[in-house]
Amino acid sequence: MRVVSWNIHWGCGRDGRIRIHAIIDVLRKLNPDVICLQEVAANHPELEGSASASQFKQLAGAFGGYHMIEQAPSEIYRNNLPRQFGNLLLSKFRITQAQRHMLPWPVDPEHPAGMPRGMIETVLEAPGGKLRVLTTHLEYYSPMQRRAQIARIRELHEEACARAAVYQPDPALEPPFQLGFRPGTAIYCGDFNFGPDSEDYRALLAPASSGALGLVDAWRVHHGDIPRAPTAGLHGFKWPEKPGCYDYFFVTEDLAGRVSDMSVQSETSASDHQPIVLDLN
Repeated sequence: MRVVSWNIHWGCGRDGRIRIHAIIDVLRKLNPDVICLQEVAANHPELEGSASASQFKQLAGAFGGYHMIEQAPSEIYRNNLPRQFGNLLLSKFRITQAQRHMLPWPVDPEHPAGMPRGMIETVLEAPGGKLRVLTTHLEYYSPMQRRAQIARIRELHEEACARAAVYQPDPALEPPFQLGFRPGTAIYCGDFNFGPDSEDYRALLAPASSGALGLVDAWRVHHGDIPRAPTAGLHGFKWPEKPGCYDYFFVTEDLAGRVSDMSVQSETSASDHQPIVLDLN
């Protein structure tokens, strides 16, 4: 099973031009089973390069054999036309459940502007059994908001594990209640906007509550103490000032033994972030 996560910067490359086809070409070469994307835009002509098309539709059309879940936490209406910005998940595997979580966005007087953030959660019928795949893009400017979002992700994870432990199907219920089994086993990925030496990183990976599966960093599982490959800052973009790691795969501890590779594809300059790739055996 191969999962790719990528903040695509609305397809805007280092020359300031939008080339969604370049994003699509890279993804096709990587040949993932599951694609998790952040910073996907629709009807945003004011973004650099003019992201006026619906990139959600473009990407879904390019991967017609995949099932699509989209989420636009930022949805602004101009002349009754939605300008959307958010996350996209595409899966070759059958999706049995999907939830679109809105993450906390508390008022921060030091950062009064900003945008809401969200997380897509899916339950997939993967070759090794059902598991959840979740993708998100956390707050960049406000540390307070990012900490609240991390706390909510941990809360949602512990809730999923607790619900899995007591799940019993009830055919007497109406169809909307029959969601089926939602496992604790999970892959969390995306642009978390924190460094691997930060307090935020440690907070996300703190020991789980009793009965919940712990989360581990897939890079550390596979590479140990080998210095981490940067996921941004490689190709002369305005941001960041120097190479650093912002994008991660975190897996539940029961998946750690299945991590066969975790890599960063550093060659492409189609976005200010690099695609990251997780392989499970």
